Amino acid sequence: MTALLLAGVVTVAAALLLLALVVLPAGPQRVPLERLDPSRGTSSSALSGAGTAASAAVTRLLRRGRIAEGEAALERAGISKSLPDFVLTVGLCALGLGVVLSLLAGVLLGLLALALVPLGAKLLLKIKAGRRQAAFADQLDDSLQLMASSLRAGHSLLRAVDSVSQEAASPTAEEFSRIVNETRVGRDLNDSLDEVAERMGSEDFTWVAQAIAIHREVGGNLAEVLDAVCRTIRERNAIRRQVKALAAEGKLSAIVLMALPFGIVAFISITNPGYLAAFTASPIGYAMLAVAAVMVVIGGLWLKKTVQITF
Repeated sequence: MTALLLAGVVTVAAALLLLALVVLPAGPQRVPLERLDPSRGTSSSALSGAGTAASAAVTRLLRRGRIAEGEAALERAGISKSLPDFVLTVGLCALGLGVVLSLLAGVLLGLLALALVPLGAKLLLKIKAGRRQAAFADQLDDSLQLMASSLRAGHSLLRAVDSVSQEAASPTAEEFSRIVNETRVGRDLNDSLDEVAERMGSEDFTWVAQAIAIHREVGGNLAEVLDAVCRTIRERNAIRRQVKALAAEGKLSAIVLMALPFGIVAFISITNPGYLAAFTASPIGYAMLAVAAVMVVIGGLWLKKTVQITF
């Protein structure tokens, strides 16, 4: 067992050393002038060729619908990495962690790591997407105010959108810059606005897209319309922040109540391990653990529904 563990550690260390020597640059390097010649083909190293082949293999394994769904999830999270590269990175991390834990703590823990790493990556995407959508909603009223000011100054609608992409913070700047780029290559502005509203999950921006679409059809003073929408969005944001502050105590209570059983079990397992051994000594104990798990799940869902306020 000791020899196997030593061999695993040496293998991981050698892999990290090879990665550092091949991938990481040794110092400042000059770009060869031959790369400026478009007639010359691009030379690829063995490592880049292997990465390209692995990405192509992952693409073939993914179904067509799953590819579109995964790319949409990466866009919502603001991750510029392509879906095959992301899946390959998560797979390599899961495999490496599984091998290391299998050598150090056993095969069962290694298999558990193989299952939990993809779930953790999916949870990370949801968290990043939620934070990005919340930041977009918080910045929307200031962005509309900037658009209205640009329109009053005599700029066109596309120039006003471009000013937001240059002056606003992320993620608003990224989304508005995407609108400008898509419009410049021939896509309809209304379609780009609707896609941003759907990607960011913003009902407020849906109103903005509808207001701009109506203005493009019937005309009128778009600056005044944006001011009215901006006031409505600002009032909604104020109400949302107030509700969030009032519900913070309930959410904290829910977190404490959900963590309390696990904390008590951890404390008893450290102070008196024999007390919990009775639950795994008979079928009745396993039945009690199953009932407790079901009750915890039901209580968690009930607490989540209680503190989740929709308005």
